[in-house]
Amino acid sequence: MSLAKTYTRAQVGINAPLVTVEVHLSNGLPAFNIVGLPETSVKESKERVRCALSNSHFLFPEQRITVNLAPADLPKQGGRYDLAIAIGILVASGQIQNPEIQQCEFYGELALNGEIREITALVPALIAATNLHHCCYIPKPNEMMARLVSMSRRKVVTCLREVWADLCGQQALPWDEETPCSAVFTLEANTDMNDVKGQGAAKRVLEIAATGGHNVLFLGPPGTGKSMLAQRMPTIMPAMEMQQALETASVYSIIGKEINPDNWRQRPFRAPHHTCSAVALVGGSSNPKPGEISLAHNGILFLDELPEYERKVLDSLREPMETGMVSISRAAQQVDFPARFQLIAALNPSPTGSHTDKRATPEQVLKYLSKVSGPFVDRIDLQIELPRLSTTELQSTASEESSETIRLRVERACCLALQRQGKVNAQLSSKEIDRYCRLSESVAAFLAKATDKLHLSPRSYHRVIKVSRTIADLSGNEEITLNDLKEALSYRAFERLLAQLTG
Repeated sequence: MSLAKTYTRAQVGINAPLVTVEVHLSNGLPAFNIVGLPETSVKESKERVRCALSNSHFLFPEQRITVNLAPADLPKQGGRYDLAIAIGILVASGQIQNPEIQQCEFYGELALNGEIREITALVPALIAATNLHHCCYIPKPNEMMARLVSMSRRKVVTCLREVWADLCGQQALPWDEETPCSAVFTLEANTDMNDVKGQGAAKRVLEIAATGGHNVLFLGPPGTGKSMLAQRMPTIMPAMEMQQALETASVYSIIGKEINPDNWRQRPFRAPHHTCSAVALVGGSSNPKPGEISLAHNGILFLDELPEYERKVLDSLREPMETGMVSISRAAQQVDFPARFQLIAALNPSPTGSHTDKRATPEQVLKYLSKVSGPFVDRIDLQIELPRLSTTELQSTASEESSETIRLRVERACCLALQRQGKVNAQLSSKEIDRYCRLSESVAAFLAKATDKLHLSPRSYHRVIKVSRTIADLSGNEEITLNDLKEALSYRAFERLLAQLTG
């Protein structure tokens, strides 16, 4: 048989489109050509495949070899196609005869001695292959990551010779384990909410944020625990659902980052430095890669020292905060990455640390705070000022609430929201707000007065209602009460500070 087909998958964002590897052997001067929009790394696979076949004691056909990677308009890059090309050559030259090879997909980069090396972005490929009920041959170094996709049918291989022996029926490879690494949610033991002294109001805000998926802004002088609180936010959040965990694992697999199998369902926490660029934060480059907001998908993005970030960098977050998705357009392709993250931002309310410090005038404080744009702050649901702790609070030996205790309350309230509407409160649309967050006449009248007095935008108006709904869920109330609404309105510290400075 001089014509053969094998299958593998490309990587476009978190998608893994199917690639058909067609191999044709014909008479003529010996040559090896790869077509189908291959980049340099794919063209170089000719030499890797040639040496791997020879060193694995296979016959390399001295004919005109043409390899077509279809679809032809999809850019191909990386060494992930090596194994599929090598198997295609073996099938076309008659060294492998297996009628079921059309139900298999091959992933792996070949070493010159025939060993199979790991690839990136394996999780999206396995998810797509599972939907087609295909068997996958994967490199041994990718085994742990592959086990996260529990329903996939896969065989782990270390060298080209093993794949040949399995396909020819000489020595069958065992199926890899069907269970994921760990389905149990475990927390890191070195961070717990009871490490934070005092700051009961800030802990309450984090509890509300963890329940409803809301964004948070901490204001306060240095040393009041803003960073400590933010770092402990994942410990009070519910574990990711299996689908959410796979989405996050897919993003991490694109950059080749390993995931700890013991706590892979814990929410990710990303804290980029304030010197990072917009491309590092949102994603990009000529070959689009996910940025920090995509690596924080289903988890927390913590921005400390918020005014120190460039204004255009912060404003690049405005669209992803609304849509939960970031689209990166380049001349060659457009790639979509998920970015459904929760933002926790922290700032000192003055360049000197405290807005009551006499070293900075109100004009200087306003200039410092104006580095954060109004539309960006408008997308933050909960704003709270953290007071400086007294010596008595610092020296207190009273036990604080643990993360586990708070998380149990959060999980209970989250279940109420999910049973009612199928999503967290922060993701409710305008129509869903009218349906699930109905206000009584007295509560609606109070909100109307507060909106006029505080000059709330329509976006802030809806966000106040969503926060009120979350507070009601934590209290076990079916309807939003006046106390729930008042508490939600009290978390507008940044706007009150600006009003005080301009007053």
